[in-house]
Amino acid sequence: MSPAGETGTSSATPRANAPAHSASKIKSTPNSCRTAVISENIGVLGVNVKKVRPWIQRDIEQAKECKADAMLQALLQRASSSPETQQPELLQKCLKAVLPVCNGQVSAGGIYSSGVETALKRYVRPGVENNLYAPFIEATNIALACLEDIKVDGMRAPVPAVDMICQQNDMPMYQNHQTVKSARKPDLVFLPLNSACAPLEDEKGGKKGKQKDDGKDDEKRKAHMVKNAMAKPPAPLPWKDVLACIEFKRKTGRKKSIKPPQSSYKVNDYVPTKPEYLPVDHLKTEDPAPGPSHAPATQPASDTAIVSSGLTAAQPSKGGSSSKRKAADTLQSAPKKSRIDPDEPDVTVQTGMYAAEMFAANLAVNYLINLIVIDDVMWIWYYDRQGTIQSSGINFIQDLPRFMVLLYALQRFELEDWGRSKDFLPVQVEGKRCHEFKIKDVELGEVDLLLHTSHDESVTHYGLQGRATNVVPVTSDALAKKYESIQDGMVAKIFWGEANRTSEPEILKRVEEIAKAHDTVKDHIPELLWHHTITNPTSAIREALGVPEPTMGSGVLYILAFRKLHPITKLHGKELFDVWYQCILCHVMLWKQGVFHRDVSPCNLMWYWKDGKRVGVLNDYDLSSLADDPAPRGNERTGTVPFMALELLSAQGQRGEVKYLYRHDLESFMWCFAWICLRYENGALLPVKSRRLDDWATSGAVTCGMLKLYFLNNLKEYRSPHIESLMWKFLVECFVVLKKEADARYYLGLQWLSDGDEQPNSEESESDIDGFLQAFKSTTSCWAAFSKPSQ
Repeated sequence: MSPAGETGTSSATPRANAPAHSASKIKSTPNSCRTAVISENIGVLGVNVKKVRPWIQRDIEQAKECKADAMLQALLQRASSSPETQQPELLQKCLKAVLPVCNGQVSAGGIYSSGVETALKRYVRPGVENNLYAPFIEATNIALACLEDIKVDGMRAPVPAVDMICQQNDMPMYQNHQTVKSARKPDLVFLPLNSACAPLEDEKGGKKGKQKDDGKDDEKRKAHMVKNAMAKPPAPLPWKDVLACIEFKRKTGRKKSIKPPQSSYKVNDYVPTKPEYLPVDHLKTEDPAPGPSHAPATQPASDTAIVSSGLTAAQPSKGGSSSKRKAADTLQSAPKKSRIDPDEPDVTVQTGMYAAEMFAANLAVNYLINLIVIDDVMWIWYYDRQGTIQSSGINFIQDLPRFMVLLYALQRFELEDWGRSKDFLPVQVEGKRCHEFKIKDVELGEVDLLLHTSHDESVTHYGLQGRATNVVPVTSDALAKKYESIQDGMVAKIFWGEANRTSEPEILKRVEEIAKAHDTVKDHIPELLWHHTITNPTSAIREALGVPEPTMGSGVLYILAFRKLHPITKLHGKELFDVWYQCILCHVMLWKQGVFHRDVSPCNLMWYWKDGKRVGVLNDYDLSSLADDPAPRGNERTGTVPFMALELLSAQGQRGEVKYLYRHDLESFMWCFAWICLRYENGALLPVKSRRLDDWATSGAVTCGMLKLYFLNNLKEYRSPHIESLMWKFLVECFVVLKKEADARYYLGLQWLSDGDEQPNSEESESDIDGFLQAFKSTTSCWAAFSKPSQ
């Protein structure tokens, strides 16, 4: 359930893995698990990070499931000396090897594994959630110390460069996301020992970068384990150092002890926990607390297009409801309480939000692991851009050997095994964090990219699933040498694309061929300078875990270098219209030539200077398709929700039963124009109190359609004094045309439904395309006025 008071709920958006009514009816890619609204461009959309909670929840609700032993085997395989060679016996070998640690028979540097049992006996006592932290940390760190010298054939040794440790946090950790700052409070974290000790050394004025001394490191670890790891750090920990988060919950009303640890352990078969898998709102379902109900957003009664002058929609809010709060305050997770707070995100959603922070903290992260602990049961959560996977629960007290095996595997992880990219290396340049990427290229030799990820113009991703697009300024000696004429600089686009789709570089190659023959396309497309694909498909882990349909939506990482462009949101008045219309003309010609853009949004409408004139550019083709492509594959989104056509936002459209047509993209151009006019003044984003349409960006697809329908039926309510009269008249005329066209299709659809036949919308001729565009151009007097050349 969404936190109370937030716009939009994930329940309004169909689940990605929900089957359509009939596979034969799928006409367009459903708006499924990879839909990204504010998460892809928080700064550009200007929406508070807190509003992403419903989207995080929806991703969590779509999590796949796997058995705990399959997850442990996969993690051990990753930590083995031969990760590419399957070793199915690893789990059983490791379960046997860790038994001496479980049974108190191991010591390491004055640390005795019998302390694990002592700590767990304290853990099981009655009490509040916070009482769980210290004994869990103590048991974990004692185990890590004692597991170091356990040797298993085929497994790597522990990784000194990481030297992971469990640390209490339970205090705000901050991170900037373009223009806003988030604050989250994970209970515990795994992080390198040096990172855990750094706040203490800073507080005491200690020096960093000393020569490594194994003896002193052992003393340092032991000293930190005994005291500091079980206390809150003296300063906020940086998200970039966190390897994994551990979030705890104690069942509401728990007053009796948890079952204590066994006196001795042996290897047993896995015993399913109750529940075996952790659904969203597990605790609230089991022990509901009084509070407001969380009903799903109202959906249209019909599956037909939701546009009709007689259909009413819920009235949107008139401004930012949280505008009086400070940014950091509004981004913080709800405080810990002994009762379940109906306004607090569920533990699964909370942990997902921590994963979003971890993804954002480091460039091109491949995957993440977090843990959720409720009483004596632990669930392993695995996140990557294809989706989320949770293991079945492990009773880490009664089944202590499996917990020890988990720690044994993680202790042998290199940073790369934690999901950090080995290709993008963090570096400091003039006191700012950047990332370096170098690779051999057949044509250019070594290509060197310095990605200025801390630059103010960087557009970074916040969220769990999807393309996770980051666009950052980049400098490169190799590319600067090849493209000497580029004066405005370059940007790098890093994103996860669906492996089975035609790639953006391939589509741009087709677009460039079209541009040679058509002036409305020439100069109006992005200039791709260089690209590279990092093939490490996200499907591999799913195949290993036995997840159904493992290749559905499998992603690979792309890095593309482009000439830098300017955003259309910096323009207003006739300048805005000129660039917008140039993009429309480019788009319609590409569509006629078999290139379907399918993601028209303000972020993808750009411009640059040429011969003293602004040249519009239709940008971003990673969701585009070609006319000769096979049918949609069903696991990639069709667009950016606030700008999608109303017909695609309907329940029918969300099931993929509406074929994507040219008119849908042209309608998106109209929504983009309204968005820019109503939210920007002279190229600057309006303050929260005076801008409109935030609700569009934070609602589920169907709910957003209802909000846009309200806008269409109540245009006069959106008149703002900062919009010039001619511009407002132009907006009204465009949406009157859009409404007439939509109403005509709606009533035609009712006639077809009454006959029991399927509504025809699957065919669109070139004359239909021209006619739809001409309907706007010929019936709006302002279009002609804006189209006149400047004197």
